Amino acid sequence: MNQKDRLFDTDIQNIGDFVFDDRVVRVFPDMINRSVPGYSLVVPMIGLLARQYAQDHSNLYDLGCSLGAASLAMRAAVRVRNARIWAVDNSADMIRQFRSTLEEQDGVGSPTIHPLHQDILETRIEDASVVVLNFTLQFVDPSKREGLLKKIVEGLNPGGILILSEKIRFDDPQEQALQVHWHHQFKRAQGYSDLEIARKRDALENVLTPESMELHRKRLRSAGFTDVYQWFQGFNFVSMVAFRPPA
Repeated sequence: MNQKDRLFDTDIQNIGDFVFDDRVVRVFPDMINRSVPGYSLVVPMIGLLARQYAQDHSNLYDLGCSLGAASLAMRAAVRVRNARIWAVDNSADMIRQFRSTLEEQDGVGSPTIHPLHQDILETRIEDASVVVLNFTLQFVDPSKREGLLKKIVEGLNPGGILILSEKIRFDDPQEQALQVHWHHQFKRAQGYSDLEIARKRDALENVLTPESMELHRKRLRSAGFTDVYQWFQGFNFVSMVAFRPPA
């Protein structure tokens, strides 16, 4: 595991849509760190935020957990009593590998992590103090995003938070072009070739749909969240915290 990402560095005739299968699992840590500016900062900060807002006897959810980086960060940081972390992903290969990782750690740490192979649209959110969507919502059908957010806010305890990280787009065409250019420069600096960048962009075109910060804020408030604060930006990647109103 944790191989070098060379998935798009071959003479592929038909790229096809991006799929989180076993090939991606093997290179995922390398892929995401070399593709998402600031990812290595975002993950531990999720732990820091979870530590501040996790509540005793509550559930923490990592929706679209992939290999469980955010779940592990929360487990390392959270200090409340009798909390549980639910790590959910619709990729059987991702969940299989994450379970293997947890087995190798032999149950070390608290809160306990429960990996769950499931579509996050079907996941019940209840008695939650922290919910994480770390570069996940962008892969959900846009028509189903507000419904998912409403389900999350309804399942959050008063004072609970949603940590939402996303690739975004910009309404200003000039800024959009600059941010994409800077992101591609970042990927080149990480060792990706122009061919790899172009092929991955084509593979993600029908799978990942970025939206503007204005739309994210509007939808979060429409779903029932009150305050929404952006705390991180790395080119066209951001992370924000949305609060469920206190009782």
